[in-house]
Amino acid sequence: MSDRHSQSLATRAIHGSSGKDAHGSPHTPIYNTTTFAFSSTADLLEVVDGKKTGSLYTRYGLNPSIFALEETLASLESAEMAWAFCSGMAAETALFLTHGREGIVCIGDAYGGTLELLASQMPLLGIRTHLILGSELERLDELLAGGAMLVFFETPTNPTLELLDIRAICTKAHAHGAKVVIDNTFASPVNQRPLELGADFVVHSATKYLGGHSDLTAGALMGSKELLMPVWNWRKNLGSMISPEVASLLSRSLRTLVVRVRQQNVSAQAVAEAMAQHRKIARVYYPGLADFPGHELAKKQMHGFGGMMSIDVKGSGVDATRVADRLRLFALAPSLGGAESLVTQPCTTTQHGLTPDERSRRGISDAMLRLSVGLEDAADLIADLEQALA
Repeated sequence: MSDRHSQSLATRAIHGSSGKDAHGSPHTPIYNTTTFAFSSTADLLEVVDGKKTGSLYTRYGLNPSIFALEETLASLESAEMAWAFCSGMAAETALFLTHGREGIVCIGDAYGGTLELLASQMPLLGIRTHLILGSELERLDELLAGGAMLVFFETPTNPTLELLDIRAICTKAHAHGAKVVIDNTFASPVNQRPLELGADFVVHSATKYLGGHSDLTAGALMGSKELLMPVWNWRKNLGSMISPEVASLLSRSLRTLVVRVRQQNVSAQAVAEAMAQHRKIARVYYPGLADFPGHELAKKQMHGFGGMMSIDVKGSGVDATRVADRLRLFALAPSLGGAESLVTQPCTTTQHGLTPDERSRRGISDAMLRLSVGLEDAADLIADLEQALA
């Protein structure tokens, strides 16, 4: 492990990139340059042939602003390398097309767009996909023996916050020669680092906690150089490169990642405990609660319980909608991980594309609300929920 990887996460978030410009700026400026000139053809060919790292063409990712971001992203997940993308879905698509062509197994709940990509679009390209629940892990050996070579899952999952055992699933997948990719968006590198637990890839919707201010759209993929290099051409030719402006904005956001997420952990715990005692709440889904089914596993593989939770309002989906509509501090909006708190009803947004029967099979009720706890005072957020539930 490099000296940089041995530093604390907070230090890496600020100093994860070695990029500094000729004028002494501590952070790489925005190079919104499309193409870069060379002093000679020989110098150009060294970069084109990959013999030397250098800036060449921004759509290829060969741009100083992007290099600086990727260096920090890799450091945060203790990875050898990272690629930045224009969105989390772009990162997943490039990964699936590179390493999932022999078959993909998705375990448990996931973002609705990911489920649609796997269930509806990958099969159009001849890629076999298998979607199993977290309670159906006994099927994994059979599917891997049948040829699936990539296992994908979120933990905690969206929106039920189900916990899956990273180390155990990686051990089983690797025994079959398969690779494992974990969507670490909900946890962030502050609360969980899957590569350290045996995963081969980590993917993020950087729009969420890594960006943290609801002002950028981006994705990230981290892993070893050997496994990530084949992804490069897919990213380049699909045109899914992050722009230099967004790369610089994301680099800015990463410097405060640790302090933001740690505070969100504290506030979310307080909100979850308050909602667990509320007479109009049927259930709270949060890994930090001692009676939550995944609590013990969360203590083993996570460093914090996160800022995401879901609650089941007593009553119907209409009752949950009324609560969501009455909230004042929690903005009614999709997405998550920003400084402001958000609420969404999964049956109307993230899981709206699933049939009612499929939502029910996955334990997603119409009365469920998903909360993204931001950086407001926890007491104010609790008061907001209480007035909406009154």
